[in-house]
Amino acid sequence: MTRTPPGRVTVLTNPASGHGSAPHAAERAVARFQQRGVDVCAIVGHDAAHARRLLDEELARGTDALVVIGGDGIVSVALQALALGDVPLGIIPAGTGNDHAREFGLPTDNPAAAADIVLDGIAETIDLGRIRGADGTDRWFGTVMAAGFDSLVTDRTNRMTWPHGRMRYNLAMVAELSKLRLLPFRLTFDGGEELSIDLTLAAFGNTRSYGGGMLITPGADHSDGMLDVTMVQSASRTKLIRLFPTVFKGTHVNLDAVRTERAKVINVECPDINAYADGEFVCPLPVEVSAVPGALTILRP
Repeated sequence: MTRTPPGRVTVLTNPASGHGSAPHAAERAVARFQQRGVDVCAIVGHDAAHARRLLDEELARGTDALVVIGGDGIVSVALQALALGDVPLGIIPAGTGNDHAREFGLPTDNPAAAADIVLDGIAETIDLGRIRGADGTDRWFGTVMAAGFDSLVTDRTNRMTWPHGRMRYNLAMVAELSKLRLLPFRLTFDGGEELSIDLTLAAFGNTRSYGGGMLITPGADHSDGMLDVTMVQSASRTKLIRLFPTVFKGTHVNLDAVRTERAKVINVECPDINAYADGEFVCPLPVEVSAVPGALTILRP
């Protein structure tokens, strides 16, 4: 659809995104906005709580669009503020995973081109996922909620202080593989009969990928009002290691160890397991996770 380009945008940057590359991306994007006559209010969040506070203040003042510069973590902060509202979201990708950007075809290496999309692209209304935890958590997500082996790996990564970067995650994965076990999940899809099933992991996708391009829920559609569920059942380290490369192609869903479902609302229980979404810690299980149709407007090519 044709639309009037925003005259005023709020730009929120996570300076730590992309191993510190986000501030440079922000300079290039802001320069392009100003070159095209757009009024820019630039804010920098030093952590999620600080970013949210600044963001709420700017939204209260009024803006035509919110543009986030960084990775999926800063997008997650924006979703909490924008969900069910009328301010559209633009993304200048500058993170390590960039799964939101991947879903919507945004350039990950050209901040000026991504800024042009904010001004010239289409405004698409999409679904968001929503997580309600037994502990009172209420969190929105754009890509995938995950629980099980991958959340245990992330738990361990977050506890480690050495080494830094990707190697810490890799070491955490090796450590968790050595303890690999099936986990006792209880799942209910759209109020149906409870399914008790031992799983390696479960993923609930509003979009197709997480973890920097792993197509864990390859059939997910961000505008169908449903979540795609991928359940992996393998207690074999060898089989899990062999399955891993197929996730980047999305072909793992054809394997015997993988089961899929699709539902609007899913109740998820598993003792001592945490839920992560958009790569961020959310809360311990149990949770109710659901697809909320038309919860966000996103600016895309």
